[in-house]
Amino acid sequence: MKLTLKIWRQENASAKGNMQTYPIDGVEGDMSFLEMLDVLNEQLINKGEEPVVFDHDCREGICGSCSLQINGEPHGPDRLVTTCQLHMRKFNDGDTIVIEPFRAKAFPVIKDLMVDRGAFDRIQQAGGYVSVNTSGNTIDANAIPVEKELADEAFNAATCIGCGACVAACKNASAMLFTSAKVSQYALLPQGRVEATTRVLNMVEQMDKEGFGNCTNTGACEVECPKGISLENIARMNREYLSASLKG
Repeated sequence: MKLTLKIWRQENASAKGNMQTYPIDGVEGDMSFLEMLDVLNEQLINKGEEPVVFDHDCREGICGSCSLQINGEPHGPDRLVTTCQLHMRKFNDGDTIVIEPFRAKAFPVIKDLMVDRGAFDRIQQAGGYVSVNTSGNTIDANAIPVEKELADEAFNAATCIGCGACVAACKNASAMLFTSAKVSQYALLPQGRVEATTRVLNMVEQMDKEGFGNCTNTGACEVECPKGISLENIARMNREYLSASLKG
């Protein structure tokens, strides 16, 4: 398979970037998107050129670091997959593929296709921890009954890997889906209710400080999320925030 790659190249956060074109041949349908970029970089290195910088780690759809904007879509044309799980069989011989970093003020470009998503870390840190008894009196895991429906919803929210696709898909670069998933995974469980009020207030405040936009319920975030995080989490976070604000 022969392809034409148009890739965003940017030396550093303060440099002016631009699109550069790279032809590539010998791409196989069973290759992942990142494996295809590995082939390109090997070719560039052999020619003495600077390889394309992109973020990756697990390559199993777990870590969320492989975030790329592919032909205008976060993680590319497939659904419920990360970039590393996207296979080249989704493209056709002769295709031109445009590859860019996630675009958001709160996600500054580090170099080429790699962005700094430290804002997500700071939002999570603002939420704090769940209170636990660490004095040695271990509580049995089944001592606190949790309804299966709530446990399932909490687990579904906790599957968020913080890749940032929701932000990249949103016309306002909103982080509401991410933040609400992190709020929900605790708010749904009795163990998370102790700090529920301070958690949602602190996380929303930090989200605003980071410069993310507001949610206008377009729904693109849920569509592009590789883990299918539901918009219902945003509604839940809004309720939690309102309740916490009234308590304050």
